[in-house]
Amino acid sequence: MFTEHANSIFDRAIADYHLHDDVDRPMENPYEASSLDALLYRKNWIDTVQWHLEDIIRDPQIDPAEALLIKRRIDKSNQDRTDMVEYIDSYLLEKYREVTPAADARLNTETPAWAIDRLSILALKIYHMERETERTDVGEEHLASCRRKLEVLRTQRVDLSRAIEELIEDIEAGRKYMKTYKQMKMYNDPALNPVLYGTKK
Repeated sequence: MFTEHANSIFDRAIADYHLHDDVDRPMENPYEASSLDALLYRKNWIDTVQWHLEDIIRDPQIDPAEALLIKRRIDKSNQDRTDMVEYIDSYLLEKYREVTPAADARLNTETPAWAIDRLSILALKIYHMERETERTDVGEEHLASCRRKLEVLRTQRVDLSRAIEELIEDIEAGRKYMKTYKQMKMYNDPALNPVLYGTKK
């Protein structure tokens, strides 16, 4: 199944990152550059680095100048994340371009890649919640709470994976069709952000 394979790639990317646990370490993608697997690995690597940047910036003792630099890294990471989603959707659009949608085919509320984006984040939540259940410096109440949350997250991954599989099956069968829009983020664009082009509106 597609999602089973995607989840295994996400888990591998998370494990690879945590070999060094360093937000500055360059990614070494083990998959063929033009493959969907490489896109999925890169997507999760971006998510994993950003997860840790979000942790770092919440340090109450962080130097404000460093916090600003990290905030700008997070902004860039968000753009990279969006770009990767669009690359994955483009890959899938090309894969299914020969499919003729049925006359009553429906448009889904989100594209497959945006659902895959949520699956990638779920893999990170599961990994880090598992680590919380292994702590030895907290009480049983904390551990029990984390075990309950972990169970919910695992169930959520099963449900989301099934929903993605059904969406892909519907697209393959022509029951649904893909339609993508470029994300029109304005805050990163010097032509659209009033602070960047100098006139506040």
